[in-house]
Amino acid sequence: QVQLQESGPGLVKPSQTLSLTCTVSGGSITTNYYAWSWIRQPPGKGLEWMGVIAYDGSTYYSPSLKSRTSISRDTSENQFSLQLSSVTPEDTAVYYCAAARGSLYDYWGQGTQVTVSS
Repeated sequence: QVQLQESGPGLVKPSQTLSLTCTVSGGSITTNYYAWSWIRQPPGKGLEWMGVIAYDGSTYYSPSLKSRTSISRDTSENQFSLQLSSVTPEDTAVYYCAAARGSLYDYWGQGTQVTVSS
């Protein structure tokens, strides 16, 4: 069974880069089965898909976040990471990594709270 765990700082200052890592166990991020996504949920709002990295390393991003978002991977560690640059308090949210097949998300990390504040 696939398990995912987010990690990274819980507090980021405005204008800095938010960086999170998702560690995957129970499945290889290089196998053509799952796509590996980042999703966030601001306080009082719904889930927002941010982007995805596929088994071959190709990436796709939400149009609203594309200019600030980068997803990368470390295959030796079976990890994929999120970088969101130039953050503002509007980026405060719970951030999730998830494994998707097609349009369905089979597995989720527990989520990690990231607060943007000075």
